[in-house]
Amino acid sequence: MDPAGGCPHAANARLLARGPVASVILPGEVAGMAVLGHDALKEFLSHPDVAKDARHFAALRSGEIDDGWPLRTFATVQGMTTADGADHRRLRSLMNKAFTARRVEELRPRTEALTASLLDGLESLAGTGGGVVDLRAHFALPLPMGVICELLGVDAAFHDRLHELSNRIVATDIGPQEARAANREMVELLSAVATARAESPGDDLTSALIAAREDGGDRLGPHELIGTLMLTIIAGHETTLNLITNAVRALCAHRDQLDLVRSGGASWADVVEETLRWDSPVSYFPFRYPTRDLDIGGTVIPRGTPVLAGYSAAGRDPSAHGPDAGRFDITRDSGVRHLSLGHGAHYCVGAQLARMEGVTALEQLFARFPALDLAVPESELPRHASFVGNSVRRLPVRLRD
Repeated sequence: MDPAGGCPHAANARLLARGPVASVILPGEVAGMAVLGHDALKEFLSHPDVAKDARHFAALRSGEIDDGWPLRTFATVQGMTTADGADHRRLRSLMNKAFTARRVEELRPRTEALTASLLDGLESLAGTGGGVVDLRAHFALPLPMGVICELLGVDAAFHDRLHELSNRIVATDIGPQEARAANREMVELLSAVATARAESPGDDLTSALIAAREDGGDRLGPHELIGTLMLTIIAGHETTLNLITNAVRALCAHRDQLDLVRSGGASWADVVEETLRWDSPVSYFPFRYPTRDLDIGGTVIPRGTPVLAGYSAAGRDPSAHGPDAGRFDITRDSGVRHLSLGHGAHYCVGAQLARMEGVTALEQLFARFPALDLAVPESELPRHASFVGNSVRRLPVRLRD
């Protein structure tokens, strides 16, 4: 795996042509595997003999993984993404209460108001920037970060630093010292947030998690609380940030699809779903571990192997989505649902929120700026320095002709 990231689609196509499962070398010369094919990934994500708990990570258990390994947080953070069975159900039941359909609808007016405010800000920035603004930095980022932090009760003063730390934690090209420092600072910052909410509870998820008691009287442990906050902030804004960014890029490159939405031939929800499939916000997500030698798609994945879920590859798998899987088509009806929000017990708890934010952002953005277009060629957009996140680091656009 290239630690510097880059656009994954050409490499994905080459690997898929060889089979749905591939052996990979992770940073630090750690041996792993990736599941790329749609059908294979769907089977793997819901297989009863696949675990998320790092106790099943053979190389980590035997002491072969350095404390500063850039992917270590994905394996060891305590929360829903690294829990199995009863532990996972306990943690997920607490989170589900914050992401119900009713709660998402309650967040809609605030999301719409924040979107409108950010668009006003783009107008001002364009006036001082020659008509060009970085849409990622000034719109696609602050919208989901603002929503998820409001849900958690995190003060706006922390937003920028939380994003910077999130970026470092999901990066795959940083060194051990930087990785350790980013994780340490994130834990310290979230501990301060949790302390503030414990002292002054509010109508927010952090306060609810601190106060929550299960039938047996158990609260979230301190490490579980911080781990849950960390994954909620990272997953709750990085993925939606990439979704909005990738959707805007796709529509700018496919003006016929944008015209189709404007004419009523398709919906903004269709744009969101096709973007999730065609240019998944997450390329390869770490980790799952077979608890026994497992045959997936004709390839044996040995017990204890760290396995990446190849969402960007599965989204363009021709065997599932047809020979034109590489084409962006918001009217696509292949009868096969994409896997970009997961599958099985670990399906994304915030899927409804992400979809609502994506639709709101795109609808208002193109209503305000119908002629919006990229200010530089697509090939000049700098890519994420990670094979986990799949997007670009900047998105300079011209708001008007």
